[in-house]
Amino acid sequence: MLKMRGLSKKEIEIISNLEFNRKYFFTSKDIDQFARNKTHRYNIIKNLVKKKRIVKINKIKYYLIPIKAKSGSWIEHSFILADEICNGNDYFIGGWSAAHYYRLTDQIPMWIQIYTTKRQGKTKILNSKFIFHRTTKKRIERSIKKTIQKHIFKIQNKRDTKKWMKSRE
Repeated sequence: MLKMRGLSKKEIEIISNLEFNRKYFFTSKDIDQFARNKTHRYNIIKNLVKKKRIVKINKIKYYLIPIKAKSGSWIEHSFILADEICNGNDYFIGGWSAAHYYRLTDQIPMWIQIYTTKRQGKTKILNSKFIFHRTTKKRIERSIKKTIQKHIFKIQNKRDTKKWMKSRE
């Protein structure tokens, strides 16, 4: 069996299983089969986070750093991360992020702006910076679905993005 520095046999087994099944975004339930009980599962997750092999995305979801990431750092597309942070619902990507996506500006946004009904504030995950803004369900319903790297995400429609940019002038 492959021996990686700092990882136990159980941790290698979990990481290998998740990676083999291409389950880079997962919940604690996905590793229940490897744990004896809830406390053991909690300790496994805590140790993998400490060893920087997984990253906590939200209250229930984690991201697996692939084994091929030698230094332990990895980059995932920010829009995919945004979708996973919000569990795929009640959000859209807007502001400068949407403007750049539609090529309405050459300015590369420093923050990915996520409009949601659930949270606000800032966070940084896997070298991507996210800023959450509160919005209404009605505005979320006007967002559209797009695909990037075979992953669906929600983004503000182009017309609303143009309107948002005009308000910035």
